[in-house]
Amino acid sequence: MAAAGAVAAAGALTITDDLGRRLTLPRHPARIVSIAPGSTEMLFAAGAGERILATVEYAIDPPEAQRIPRIGDAHAIDMERLVALRPDVVVAWPGGNNAGQIAKIEQLGIPLYRQRVDRLADLPQALRRLGALAGTQAVAEPAAARLAARLATLEKRYASSPRLPALLQVWDRPVYTVGGTQLMSDSLRLCGAENIFADLRDLGPAVELEAVVARDPALIIALGPADATDEWLDSWKRFATMRAVRSGRLVAFGDLRLSRMGPGAVDATEALCRVIDRARASGPS
Repeated sequence: MAAAGAVAAAGALTITDDLGRRLTLPRHPARIVSIAPGSTEMLFAAGAGERILATVEYAIDPPEAQRIPRIGDAHAIDMERLVALRPDVVVAWPGGNNAGQIAKIEQLGIPLYRQRVDRLADLPQALRRLGALAGTQAVAEPAAARLAARLATLEKRYASSPRLPALLQVWDRPVYTVGGTQLMSDSLRLCGAENIFADLRDLGPAVELEAVVARDPALIIALGPADATDEWLDSWKRFATMRAVRSGRLVAFGDLRLSRMGPGAVDATEALCRVIDRARASGPS
């Protein structure tokens, strides 16, 4: 039986990617270039990490990924180096990679696989599809099943928890947060919190201080390194009428895997849920 997401016919392999696009390859790829950190982590989880010839900056999970050569970052890829590598397929993240460079890769005739998840619940099936791409279903399937089970546990655990309106701050001056379609917004939801800017469609919008005060979060979570987030949180204390300030629910969260779009985001979400749980227990919402 053909693997889910892949159909073998006449010596070729037809793959369906995360956007529902089909690409046909002569065989399972042995030479893969990943141009998104999350895609690199996903390929390792699917059992195809040893086939990655090159990746991009910030592809640091798992630790083995740090040994892979870099050919650029999410904004710019060295096209000459990419072509010289002769990849069987390039794995990209639509919306995270430079759209013009993705189009250029297609123009060069290099097979392109689009890997993207919009919700944590999409991760297991995306992992299965990468297993179908690489022919590593024996690794990808149990890994996907474990992810699905962990997510189901979180969904059940926090389904009836009182919802805390929350700001997830990812930068300061100006304040950047996440919109409702960003994966980290789904992490908040899964943990029993409500993203106060879930109505915004931008993945990472800048917001005015006045807009934050008006939406009056009961919890502010600053995601970043400790030397920065302590200062970010201190700056909110001048808005004494906000619920988050009145209740002391100003929380630093340093697990940057939450933002990296791979299986590690589930580990980080579990940690985030524990942080939100402690904040929830500290007083009324």
